[in-house]
Amino acid sequence: EKIMLILFTMCLWIVVVFRTNGAIIKGFEEDVGSRTTHYTFSTNTLMNSMLSYAGIGYRRPPETRYIFLPDHDRDYLLMKAAATCGVFIVMPYFLHSPVKYFGEDVSAEKLKMYHPDFIRYLRNRFLRSSTLKTRFKDIYRPSTGATMLLAALHTCDQVSAYGFMTPDYKKYSDHYYDKNYHPVGFFANHDLRMEMNLWQQLHKAGLMRLYMRN
Repeated sequence: EKIMLILFTMCLWIVVVFRTNGAIIKGFEEDVGSRTTHYTFSTNTLMNSMLSYAGIGYRRPPETRYIFLPDHDRDYLLMKAAATCGVFIVMPYFLHSPVKYFGEDVSAEKLKMYHPDFIRYLRNRFLRSSTLKTRFKDIYRPSTGATMLLAALHTCDQVSAYGFMTPDYKKYSDHYYDKNYHPVGFFANHDLRMEMNLWQQLHKAGLMRLYMRN
């Protein structure tokens, strides 16, 4: 899920803007907008984004409301630290302040977490990949963007999705901000092709609007 994912939803007739992973906005406002109401992530994707995209100016996610994806015990540790203005341990002897990730204005009121039962439901109902029958079954999980989109579909009245992979993905670079073409990468931990097919099905069924280039 290296493509930056942006999700606009109509929830209770209020426009809600979800972003995830490397939510790079600066310099691309004309294409991706500038507003963010919720940022969804796991601790792993958050740290990887800050590391991978630092060279193009990405320092941390926008200061907004945060939705944690419980993918590891580190996610619970980071959420507790952010809610209590404490520190959490990523590895022995490495302490990190939540201010590094969420800014000075972080508070418990701005923090949410997907229920683990909901994540299991998504994995078993909508995103039950054939990877589960292979030797990679222990590392497979739905992508952060897929979790975000399906959560929106379960919550909001209207959902419009931008930046999700479509069947013509080979025509486009992995990221919208790439200066040179980079093909989309596929790894065993996610089944991006299965997710892509699901978005097509939901779009054709009229359950969401998936924006695709004609």
